[in-house]
Amino acid sequence: MFKYLRPKEQSYAFLRDVEHPEKNRYGKSIETVPEDSSLRGQSLNINGDSRVGDNPNRYKQHGFYFTADNCISCHACESACSEKNDLEPHQAFRAVGYVEGGTYPEYTRLNISMACNHCDNPVCLKGCPTRAYTKFAEYGAVLQDSDICFGCGYCTWVCPYNAPQLDHSKGHVSKCNMCVDRLEIGLKPACVSACLAGALDFGIMETTPENRDALETQIPGFPTTDITHPNIRFQQKNKLPDAMYRTDSMPVQYKKNDKGEFEPQVAETSVSGQKAKIEWNINKLSTRENPLVIFTLITQAVVGAFALLFLGPLLGLETLTPENNPVAWPMFLFGLIGIQTIALVLSTMHLGKPHRFYRAFNNLRYSPVSREVAGVAVFYNFIGAFTLLTGLPQMFFWLPESVLQTLVSVSGWGAVVSGIAAIYFMHKIYRIPARPYWNHWQVFTSFYGSMLTLGPLLLTLVFAFIQLSKNEPWLQIAPAVAVMIFIGLLMESIGLYFHQNDLNRQGGEGAAARFEQSTKFGRSYLARNYGLLSALVLSAIMFFINLDAQAAVVLWSAAALIIVLTAIIGRALFYALVMPTTMPGAFFWRNKKFQEHARETGLAKMPQVGVLPELH
Repeated sequence: MFKYLRPKEQSYAFLRDVEHPEKNRYGKSIETVPEDSSLRGQSLNINGDSRVGDNPNRYKQHGFYFTADNCISCHACESACSEKNDLEPHQAFRAVGYVEGGTYPEYTRLNISMACNHCDNPVCLKGCPTRAYTKFAEYGAVLQDSDICFGCGYCTWVCPYNAPQLDHSKGHVSKCNMCVDRLEIGLKPACVSACLAGALDFGIMETTPENRDALETQIPGFPTTDITHPNIRFQQKNKLPDAMYRTDSMPVQYKKNDKGEFEPQVAETSVSGQKAKIEWNINKLSTRENPLVIFTLITQAVVGAFALLFLGPLLGLETLTPENNPVAWPMFLFGLIGIQTIALVLSTMHLGKPHRFYRAFNNLRYSPVSREVAGVAVFYNFIGAFTLLTGLPQMFFWLPESVLQTLVSVSGWGAVVSGIAAIYFMHKIYRIPARPYWNHWQVFTSFYGSMLTLGPLLLTLVFAFIQLSKNEPWLQIAPAVAVMIFIGLLMESIGLYFHQNDLNRQGGEGAAARFEQSTKFGRSYLARNYGLLSALVLSAIMFFINLDAQAAVVLWSAAALIIVLTAIIGRALFYALVMPTTMPGAFFWRNKKFQEHARETGLAKMPQVGVLPELH
């Protein structure tokens, strides 16, 4: 296959055939498959070419080696990668970021070139609901098929290294493919061959490249290796200051601990020494995840409302029986179906390719996204069946009464159980180690707290207005619902209290997100907290104080307004504040502050700056 090389290919571009240990530092075999495996000898079908490469080390885990002391931040690696993969200006499979520290004249800059690390434990592969990722036996490469991807972006959440790139204009994710086409003919990846300073190298894992003697897995700004076991090794021996600072908008710095290792901590002042202000920033609460704000809140409200409607009569709440409310009962059920349908449509609109939503079921074994989608789909079908069986019983006149009642019971219990399970799967989506702000049990209390609060509140108000219009009493269910609302709000409040304390104690990106919560979004955060406190007080009043029907409706409506606004602000904060444990970015679209500036000033309309003018 070497006859397909370019003429006069330079010697430094060729892979080395060297001895290697049997296992890597994580205990994983360097050999990706046994010698007698049937996986050997298969074609990668690169560009439709069915030939099999003759690289003798084809079935050994390869990875990158980066010598930070040598990197001059020329970005030749980025340019080579971009040219080879024909990338758009807003994409970069490999990027060079940096951290800085010290004071003049001993000011130090540490450059870091980073792409996909083709990890031993690729969380992108496990998280992807469409199974667009594969860990190949050939070179241990983690490859992604953009044609299978439907653009949910979950892999970009779970990856600690910002390797998968969601292209909003095309509606799918793509990433570094290890240049497997070059590996097949014995060449190193394009980025490595283009490195001017010899900072970047590539080869079999745990082997020391030329002119190097260190194989470290840590460098200031690099996330913990515990999450994915990445296949990258560092060498950095030049003296660094005790504190290194990011130059992007993330309020994180890296400080040496007692062991001499750099740990991420909150940077309460910017590199220029400016202190953060306490602001509202209501406009910045709007993110690409807006559809998920609505989808999660509506789904939790519908599950809670249906559970109370179905279980209420079993608990002695006679107002919630179809016999006592022959009009309100079916109207409410069909209303639940309607708003849940809207929520499902919104959830698909969050995708880059909404018409491929059905692919979300492809990875039930590993992906929490697939499990959530399956759980919500089962709930939706059960509640739909229950609604038809009870709301339009005349359609089923041909069924024996006993069979009809059995179907009603099965569909009702099925909807309750699957709805509660769906919210559990929903919360698991956000338990991501690469996003410490989310990776806390507070997500559990928040989602189930919303179920206990929003659902019963919705049901009570709808029944109240319907029954008041008919001059019928509705206050029978009010005390029980007030207790449920109080419990839900209390659950969320307790979760939020421990959340902020745990984040401050743990430090790192989670504490940095908490810092922005109290500064950049400080006033919005306080408004949400005061709303929660007010709602707790109102729910207690609704339980302990007897009011007439009209006065009670006014009180419940006021409580509903406060609770709904609080829930929306809280959920918007949930998505706006999260910070990934990603590598520091410094240029253009990798710098969030630059993106904001580009959109505000109109620079984003210039494609060469690498910022899309509008988010999907």
